[in-house]
Amino acid sequence: MKSDVFDLTTIIFMAIAVVILLKLWRVLGQRTGDERPPYDPYSPRDAANDDNVVTLPGVGKTDAPSAYTPDLTTGGEDPDWGAIAPKGSPLAEGLTAILNRDPGFDPETFLEGGAVAYEMIVTAFAQGGREQLQPLLIPAVYDGFSSVITERESRDETVSSTFVGIDDATIVEAGVKGSMARLTVKFRSKLISATLDGAGEVTEGDLKKIREVTDIWTFERDLNTQDPNWRLAATEAAN
Repeated sequence: MKSDVFDLTTIIFMAIAVVILLKLWRVLGQRTGDERPPYDPYSPRDAANDDNVVTLPGVGKTDAPSAYTPDLTTGGEDPDWGAIAPKGSPLAEGLTAILNRDPGFDPETFLEGGAVAYEMIVTAFAQGGREQLQPLLIPAVYDGFSSVITERESRDETVSSTFVGIDDATIVEAGVKGSMARLTVKFRSKLISATLDGAGEVTEGDLKKIREVTDIWTFERDLNTQDPNWRLAATEAAN
């Protein structure tokens, strides 16, 4: 009887894990190109250091119709993006440009997937989880993350991190450049983190204090390819 209960519990957790991974894969992806070095969310924040960047995955379109109607003509009325973007704003125009090229695009679905990715990546990076990070990052970005993790290991440092939650996720920029659709999202989150030395002493951060973190992540997807996945192209700390 105990064995049967254990087996049933194991199956349930495996099913939940598969659902989360499938959802994340539909939201995120990869891209190629020149990427900048990774931004370490556990290092002291420097508002002026805008060159610190990481790249991650994004939400792909599905077969389900979008909640918005694309304007495929030159004179038709643009969709109403509601609270997501004021009508006539550059953000609304950018979202419409993406929708015109990808009729399955839904920003609300995108944000749901982006939130899953945000927590998963930040947590895996803190834990030094290369296996979890590798399928979610393009090779150049994975190399950057891995190098930071290697540096920690060489100093015999570990990161203790608790992800408290995301307070807000807002699309702040959108558009299409060439064949590339781009979405920039501002995440406001809370986490508890501290860097520990080999003796377990805190060298940075606080094991009890909740930190408020604001990051800006940019996702991209090549509209000329069959790959439906968005890839998080860069992240940086907000001022």
